[in-house]
Amino acid sequence: MALVERSLLGPGPSNTYPEATAGLAAPLLGHLDPEFLTLLDETGDRLRTVWGTANPRTLPLSGTGSIGMEAAFVNFVRPGDVVVVAVNGLFGERMCDVASRYGAEVVRVDHEWGEPVDIQRVLDAHPDPALVAAVHAETSTGVRSDIAGLGAALRARGERALLLVDCVTSIGGERVDLDSCNVDIAYAGTQKCLGVPPGLAPFTVSERAWERRVEKPTTWYLDMGLIGNYVNGGSSGGRAYHHTAPTAMVASLHAALGRILEEGMPVVTERHRAAGEALQTGLQEMGLSLFAAEGSRLHQLTSVWVPDGVDSAGVRKQLLNDYGIEIGGGAGKFANSVWRIGLMGNNARLDRVEMLLGALRTVLGR
Repeated sequence: MALVERSLLGPGPSNTYPEATAGLAAPLLGHLDPEFLTLLDETGDRLRTVWGTANPRTLPLSGTGSIGMEAAFVNFVRPGDVVVVAVNGLFGERMCDVASRYGAEVVRVDHEWGEPVDIQRVLDAHPDPALVAAVHAETSTGVRSDIAGLGAALRARGERALLLVDCVTSIGGERVDLDSCNVDIAYAGTQKCLGVPPGLAPFTVSERAWERRVEKPTTWYLDMGLIGNYVNGGSSGGRAYHHTAPTAMVASLHAALGRILEEGMPVVTERHRAAGEALQTGLQEMGLSLFAAEGSRLHQLTSVWVPDGVDSAGVRKQLLNDYGIEIGGGAGKFANSVWRIGLMGNNARLDRVEMLLGALRTVLGR
């Protein structure tokens, strides 16, 4: 069966960078091959640069972004720990679910979907939490929250709380300086602004967090101590086999990160900004209304209200069948009333904007 080519302009996955595709086609190496281990080390270095961190434990986990979320909670939350979660969309909701499954006492700080995280409300939620969790770029709503402000506020209060951040939709699309933002644990995915197929979860841990990790978590596969003995080497400096790493996927990520760094993160960020603003301007000129709060809208993922009387699923189906363009529906209670349009990675280009706007004008008759 021959698969058709699509323009993936939804919330992810996005079309890959050519370099990432070429990386998949490179000669396959074993997960303990010295050449692969060198490539894995370089991938960690490149992730540190893109993410703005010096954390030695920065690596791609085998699995999608959700594996990163799971690893964060199982390795750094103990039964009875108070975990404050800022919930302003679907992925904040999932954080609450995952944390509770590992015995945390979850304190939710609920916000209207489409609004950024209110830092003061998060601070007021509990006087001494073990961990505070938030989503930087909420994929379900297209809103950005001030992680730098949250990190600074937590440190200024002098508390012990670790800061955990979901960077799935921000990494590779905008500047994220984890260390200067006082982020202790972060996870991401490859299928959005990094321009790589889904299958890996970039993950990073500060030394401050590592000192407080669960020594023997209730998972073997996601035990960061065991994985670290493979990725970084154990106390003897050797690499201990843990699981068969997806070597082709790591090669693809390595290549895409190289492409991003060659272009330069300031240029990449500006490319995403220009494409996102052009799309949002074009949608508003068509008479459509944007969903996320003004001043906190993502450039890489735009959420827009479906016009009254328009069949949301019908428009998405027509775009897919007639133009080969995929856009996403909303999440949760907004599934049929919001569209989500991604211009991420290789799709953060003005030609993609014009293509989509032209097709949408035709379908909507505007």
